[in-house]
Amino acid sequence: MKNIIKNLSLSLVALVAFTLAFSNTTLANGEKVPVTSSIELKFLGNYDNQPVFQLNLKNAEEDEFAITFRDEYGNILYSSKVKGSNVSKKFMLNIEEIGDSVLNVEVRSKKNDKAEVYQINRNRSYVEETVVNKVK
Repeated sequence: MKNIIKNLSLSLVALVAFTLAFSNTTLANGEKVPVTSSIELKFLGNYDNQPVFQLNLKNAEEDEFAITFRDEYGNILYSSKVKGSNVSKKFMLNIEEIGDSVLNVEVRSKKNDKAEVYQINRNRSYVEETVVNKVK
């Protein structure tokens, strides 16, 4: 009896695995699957107590991108253009100049005139943790 239950459960697991492995995503009304963004801004860490970010532009065809950093009041702090395919660029912010302001980073593609905006918020917190462990 145990072997039958074991074989049945293994068969069920195999059936579920094959069903999920070969399934397609189908959307209602013939909608297309949404395209993921080819623009990515991520925080890498701090260098000399200054935050460093990396902007990845993952595009197969060559394109020109306008990159603009603005403060919370709309003032332009940095602006540049990059051209190419699969471009990666790093930015280090000077905290002494911007303080704790919220920054908006706009990346606009020239080919399709679409823009993506990222917001950078710097938050500081002080965490104190007390742990009690049993020794013996």
